[in-house]
Amino acid sequence: MTFLNSIVTSYETWVPESKRSSKQWRHPGSPKSKKAKTTFSAGKVMATMFWNSKGVLYVDFLTERRTINTEYYSALLEGPVKTAIRNKRKRAQTSVSFLQNNACPHVVACTMDTAQNLKWNVLPHPPYSPHLASTVYHLFGPLKEHLGGKRFRNEEVIQDVQEWLHWQPKDFILSGIRKLPDRWRKCIENRGDYVEK
Repeated sequence: MTFLNSIVTSYETWVPESKRSSKQWRHPGSPKSKKAKTTFSAGKVMATMFWNSKGVLYVDFLTERRTINTEYYSALLEGPVKTAIRNKRKRAQTSVSFLQNNACPHVVACTMDTAQNLKWNVLPHPPYSPHLASTVYHLFGPLKEHLGGKRFRNEEVIQDVQEWLHWQPKDFILSGIRKLPDRWRKCIENRGDYVEK
């Protein structure tokens, strides 16, 4: 359990992800579906979350359809994320075991140097395996279900995400980290194939 308590995991995603929730099975010859226009377009924000077994450590929001690049991600780790980890782990003497996927900004030399300078142990993560990041299989699914079908402006979606995270019980966050060993085991047994549940 000490090792699981040392894990800090991160992932970024668009919120809300309206296109995904509106997908439906269609025949190639089906007519295009019509969408009604609204008075304003849905707010779409890039949310990057960092969390451990104790809860959400830090959430970053990028508006205006901006995305994460290497410089931004490295600055995030060196600045607010490092501070959030230090503030929330005052008594913990264990080092950080950092779990992230293999997106380009995460694995380039600049980011790896940042993690090394912070003395974080970056855990290996197989390519194309977001299903092994607890943020993806445990946190973002319920969050996107909560946001599904709603329309927001940027500031509204940020507020809704923050409120949703605030009301999640501590055991919800902890259970996502505790599921990691079982998912890792299943991945090994499946020889790296996708782990559904």
